[in-house]
Amino acid sequence: MKLEGKVAIVTGAASGMGKAVAELYAKEGAKVIVSDINEEGAQTVVAGIKENGGTAVSVKTNVGDLHEIEAMIDLAVSEYGTLDILVNNAGIMDNFEPAGEIEDEKWERIFSINTTSVMRATRKALPIFLEKNKGIIINVASAGGLYGARAGAAYTASKHAVVGFTKNTGFMYANEGIRCNAIAPGGVETNISSSMTSISEMGMGRIRNGLALNPRNGKSEEIAKVALFLASDDSSFVNGTVITADAGWTAY
Repeated sequence: MKLEGKVAIVTGAASGMGKAVAELYAKEGAKVIVSDINEEGAQTVVAGIKENGGTAVSVKTNVGDLHEIEAMIDLAVSEYGTLDILVNNAGIMDNFEPAGEIEDEKWERIFSINTTSVMRATRKALPIFLEKNKGIIINVASAGGLYGARAGAAYTASKHAVVGFTKNTGFMYANEGIRCNAIAPGGVETNISSSMTSISEMGMGRIRNGLALNPRNGKSEEIAKVALFLASDDSSFVNGTVITADAGWTAY
């Protein structure tokens, strides 16, 4: 098993990509902290992991709240003694709004959940990693973090920021045994669209052509396999970069 004895946190793990990552990590021997704002959903994922012989515990976490992020990482240490792998997966969409339609409250919420949470969780985990000179950080970015025509301005900006943060963190701590990489999924069959409320007519009209180029939507399990690669020693020479997993969507 590729993650035997490792301790991993996966945020947004009650469903979609996070759930698939948590389940695969547990199958590969990791002890998993299943973190999500959906407490019942997280508990269900943990129950499934345990039924399959894995080890996991759930924690209700609003990643937009500093104290809950810190409590999540403290739980990993108190429950399993350490932390080896941090997967910052939790995120929300915008409504494809262009800049002229952005509301401050929506902008701040998207950045709080998609970007600030990544920084805060990383900051909290780093002392643990630095003490043992080893640690893995995996951030879930997006094809929207690489190009300008995959979402609205707020989501696009938030995920571009995650990409930049990933590259900087990977570089800064490369001599400390810490690796930080990101995954940029294309269209994946998850429930992230449930965070969308009222689609911008202008925004959707502008990005429709880009959406039409998508060869297919992926499965959460396909992204989980990329996350396993990045968490394991198979990717020991991969650091400070972004792996695109989108069936060739952004190759156009």
